[in-house]
Amino acid sequence: MTTSPAVPTPKVHGKSDRLMSLDALRGFDMVWIIGAAAIVRALSAMGDIPCLKFIAQQLTHKTWEGFAFYDLIFPMFVFIVGVSMVFSLSKILKTEGRSAAIRRVISRGVLLVLAGLFYYGGFANEWPGNRMLGVLQRIGLAYLFAGLIFCLVPTRWLAGVAAGLLIGYWGLMSRMPIRDITLTVPAVEQMMATTGTTNAKTLYLQTTNYVSGIYEPGRNLAHHVDFLFLPGRLNDTYWDPEGLLSTIPAVASCLLGVCAGLLLQSRKLNEIHKVRWLAGAGVVLVLVGFIWGTQFPVVKRIWSSSFVCVAGGYSCLFLATFYLIVDVWKFQTWCQPFVWVGLNPITVYLAENLLGFGKLASRFAGGDLKIFLNTHVLTGFGDLVVAMLGLGLAVLFCRFLHRRQIFIRL
Repeated sequence: MTTSPAVPTPKVHGKSDRLMSLDALRGFDMVWIIGAAAIVRALSAMGDIPCLKFIAQQLTHKTWEGFAFYDLIFPMFVFIVGVSMVFSLSKILKTEGRSAAIRRVISRGVLLVLAGLFYYGGFANEWPGNRMLGVLQRIGLAYLFAGLIFCLVPTRWLAGVAAGLLIGYWGLMSRMPIRDITLTVPAVEQMMATTGTTNAKTLYLQTTNYVSGIYEPGRNLAHHVDFLFLPGRLNDTYWDPEGLLSTIPAVASCLLGVCAGLLLQSRKLNEIHKVRWLAGAGVVLVLVGFIWGTQFPVVKRIWSSSFVCVAGGYSCLFLATFYLIVDVWKFQTWCQPFVWVGLNPITVYLAENLLGFGKLASRFAGGDLKIFLNTHVLTGFGDLVVAMLGLGLAVLFCRFLHRRQIFIRL
């Protein structure tokens, strides 16, 4: 039996504008979504091993305030979108001009938003049962606005624009008064029962007391803006974690990636200096974020400015590490599976959520086989096998696309 040779992965040599480390980091980010987290949780459930227990805890989102590794996955992807944007749009700006670059930004941003609408069911449900904003829409909007800023604003001002967005969002959240009402299901139901009101909007309008500088769930400006102005179905009934106002700091997350991309693209610094600058910027951003968090808490579900700094800082540190190992030291064989995933991230994300590699794995290794492994081999071993098979199927799917040079980029 013969096999066709693998197609070599694009690398950075001379004037090539593609970084293998960036594709690998994007893939590393995605594998936690498509199965790696399930493997760690299964391992943690198999025994009382402190290290695995700690890692498993890091693979759960913070309920509200704080930061865990799993809270980094989404903002790091947005950050990587910004890094990639520098290389793709710079080439278009140089060869085809600003108008072509702007058209590319608008078309791709709109396609991502439409893909998000499709992912959440499109208009299959009767209005208003359709979710208008979500993960893919946030990526699309962040790409759209950050891309337009990149095309229209001088590069030396981009860091200042990102800082301005974060400070402006902080100012709005901390200073603008909101009605003193908590828009969560338990709180609203309790108030309805107390007042005899049957409509949340009526209850909201009847609240005459105002407060400001509050960052509690359902009791902050971002959530109140969603309740008042975001149409369709909201993910948390009265507000959405990927809502309207929190799109502003998400654009800043993307712009932080743009700044990192400009650093990597620079010809004025050698590779080691780039690593040092990225690592230094990462440490500074993390420190600034946690210090800022004493006033504006680190909260993913409102994408607080402090959260953007912390996530951007850790993203810089991961990028510096991958760039050093993969593109500077040229240790590249180990990261090939990450590269396969990283070259088709949106495709595998949609495939995982629409087809379900984990569900497919359960068809092969679930049911009686999983019960047998859990009972006669080791408690939790069957769950581990299913999780590993699910991730393996996802990676093989990406390898299939990679070998045939199929790269679906919205």
